[in-house]
Amino acid sequence: MPTPSMEDYIEIIYKLIEEKGYARVSDIAEMLAVHPSSVTKMVQKLDHEGYLIYEKYRGLILTSKGKKIGKTLVYRHDLLEQLLRMIGVKEENIYIDVEGIEHHLSWDSIDRIGDLVQLFEENPKILTELKGIQNKNEELNN
Repeated sequence: MPTPSMEDYIEIIYKLIEEKGYARVSDIAEMLAVHPSSVTKMVQKLDHEGYLIYEKYRGLILTSKGKKIGKTLVYRHDLLEQLLRMIGVKEENIYIDVEGIEHHLSWDSIDRIGDLVQLFEENPKILTELKGIQNKNEELNN
């Protein structure tokens, strides 16, 4: 299993390849706000672990193992963003909150969150009731 740091890199690389068709060290560094030398070290480690193939000056390619994990990590991230958005978390907090919790949840918890999101999608009345409760609580706190 990859470490949380490795997961962040795999997730970013997967997203870049999906969006642009390629992932460069400079793009990864910019998205993660780290130095390119740090990216190079991690990319070499990910290559060694079999998540990608890295050739200096030629770019990188995710292996089937890397693609599978990348897709799963993007799903986890998107699902958590979706849940937080549904339950009324302020937009400016969502990304930071997801980054803070995504590596600390078991896959069992992620599956249950997926069930909850599905319940909310199939029963929008529940979300309407939740937002009514939130509005009442906000009024009481003001």
